[in-house]
Amino acid sequence: MLNPQLLEILACPKCKGPVKLNEQENGLICEQCKLLYEIRDEIPIMLIDEAKPLAES
Repeated sequence: MLNPQLLEILACPKCKGPVKLNEQENGLICEQCKLLYEIRDEIPIMLIDEAKPLAES
């Protein structure tokens, strides 16, 4: 589980906007950029090159 205090200070590295935990709690979502930043071993991988585009619904 990601520390709630850490989640409050994290921002998308691309647009500097807020990120939120996804439903599976295995990634952080930037709704502005439509990107998912994975969480591996309880560490958010906040690299633009490693982010995955969100599936369009």
